[in-house]
Amino acid sequence: MSRIGFFLQEAVRALRRSAAPSVAAIVTIVVTVLLLGVLVPVLQTTQGKTEEVRDQLLIKVFGYPESTDEEVAALRGRVAKMPHVDRVEFVSKAEALKILKQRLDDDSITQQLPSGNPLPPALNVYPDDADNLEAIRSDLAPPNSKGKPQPFSPVIEDVVDSREQASQIRAVTGAIKIVLTAITALLLLASLGLVANTIRLSIYARRREVEVMRLVGATNWFIRWPFIIEGLVVGLFGAGCAVFILWLGKVTIVDPLSDRFALVAAQNTIHFLPLVAILIAAAMAVSALGSGITLRRFLQV
Repeated sequence: MSRIGFFLQEAVRALRRSAAPSVAAIVTIVVTVLLLGVLVPVLQTTQGKTEEVRDQLLIKVFGYPESTDEEVAALRGRVAKMPHVDRVEFVSKAEALKILKQRLDDDSITQQLPSGNPLPPALNVYPDDADNLEAIRSDLAPPNSKGKPQPFSPVIEDVVDSREQASQIRAVTGAIKIVLTAITALLLLASLGLVANTIRLSIYARRREVEVMRLVGATNWFIRWPFIIEGLVVGLFGAGCAVFILWLGKVTIVDPLSDRFALVAAQNTIHFLPLVAILIAAAMAVSALGSGITLRRFLQV
C-alpha cells in the first residue's frame, strides 16, 4: 500500500509541475472522446435503421386479375413451407384496393378504375434474411425449359422481388461501416500519438530525474508506474469532461429533436451509461498506453 501511495503522490506532483503538457493532453482526450461519442451512436443508429429497412424487404406474388381470393390464399401454406421464408401475408382484392386508396390519398383516381375490382389478390412473402431473397425467388419462379422464370402455380401471374433494393442497402451499409470504422481507428491512432507527444514533453522535462533513478538501481516498472498513473488520471479527467459535454448535447439538442425526426429518435434506443463506460475506459487505456510507450526511450541508459 505504501508503494501505491508513493506512485499516486508522484503522479499528482508530476501533474502539478507540468501543467501545460497535462492540459494539452486533456484537451486532446476531450476532443477525441467527443468525436467518438458522436460516431459510435451514429454507427449504431445507421446499423439499426438499415436492419429495419432490410426487414421490410419482401417478395410479392401476384395472381391473375381473374384469380379468386380463395385460389391465391390456398397457396399460402405451400409458400410458407419453402426454405428461408419467415412469414407469408395474404392480401385480398378488397385489401389491395384499400391499400391503393391509402397510398393515392385521392378517391377520384380509384373511382376511374373499371367496374368491379381489377386488382389481383397477392401474397407478401417475407424472407428470414434479406440475403435470401434471390433463393426464395428461384423457388417461387423456377426456370422453365427455355430457361426463363416461370411461376410455380398457374394461378400466379408474376413474382416481384426487392433484390435491387437489397443490393443497394448492402452496398450502402458496407460503405458506411468501412468509413466509420476507418474514422474511429484513425481517431484512436491520432489520440494515441497526440497524448504520447504531450506526455513526452512532461517526461522530457524530467528526463534527468528518470536517468538518475535508473542509475541508482530503480527498476523500469518502478519508474514507469507514476507516469502510467498520470496518464490514467489525464484520460479519466479528459473523458469526464467530454462525457459531460455529450450529456449536455443530448439533453439540449438530441432529446428535443427526437420528437420531430425518426433518425434522431433512434438515438434514444442507445444505452447512454454503457457508452459512457466504454468511452472512459478507452480514454484511460489510450492515455496510459501513450505514457508507457513514450517512457521506453528514456529508460535506455
